[in-house]
Amino acid sequence: MEGVRMYTVAVIGAGKIGEVLLSGLVKAGWPVDQIVATARREERAEQLRNRYGIRVLDNAEAVAAADVVAIAVKPQDAGALMAELGPQIPAGKLVISLCAGLPTGFFTKWLAEGTPVVRVMTNTPALVDEAMTAISAGPHATAHHLGIAEELFSPLGRTIRVPESQQDAVTALSGSGPAYFYFLVEAMTDAGILLGLPRQVAHDLIVQTAIGSAIMLRDSGEHPVKLREAVTSPAGTTISAIRELENHGVRAAFLAALEAARDRAKEIADQAS
Repeated sequence: MEGVRMYTVAVIGAGKIGEVLLSGLVKAGWPVDQIVATARREERAEQLRNRYGIRVLDNAEAVAAADVVAIAVKPQDAGALMAELGPQIPAGKLVISLCAGLPTGFFTKWLAEGTPVVRVMTNTPALVDEAMTAISAGPHATAHHLGIAEELFSPLGRTIRVPESQQDAVTALSGSGPAYFYFLVEAMTDAGILLGLPRQVAHDLIVQTAIGSAIMLRDSGEHPVKLREAVTSPAGTTISAIRELENHGVRAAFLAALEAARDRAKEIADQAS
């Protein structure tokens, strides 16, 4: 969709997640004169100008300059922002929400009738071009609008289209997902130290094992159970470890943890509406 790059993109609220999008667009060769951003503080605005060579404007100017308006503020700030900006966004512009937990219906109530809204959930591996980004069509958003969103986020990693009804589950699974893996690496590193390894050695062993395992899982197409069984010899070390994980309810803990994250995403939406 080379023609999509005729569009000017405004990132409203270029904090951490907004800067991830800015960085991805610039690295992908999107013309910097077709990227604008907003920031609360002037020092942050100057930082973005120096880092990416883009224009940093106030909210109204950014919306006026853009064809695509990406809302990247914190969910609790979205209501005040949309009360200000909603009336200034013409129906012909595409609105993309990166606000975790907020449904597209939250935005449509502030926007002109017919304004297309696309909901996006990405994650922090976008910083190394390995994001998992889920994209959902809201009211009035067509396949064309989803294609524009994919063009914007594909430089950050993989994209997938899901029904909006699945976005809270996506938030719990992949949006928050990197934190679960970091938690696991932290725990395994501590275990390595307990077993007598220096911290850096334990860290390096676990990180490379995680990378290799993820690539095997992605590229082999095998079910994770089959890959796990290939490592698990009868009466060996691995099955002894797996037994302890099952005894301590690790699988059940993950199920409960992801349900809690899903439920919190729903609470955020309820509090904002």
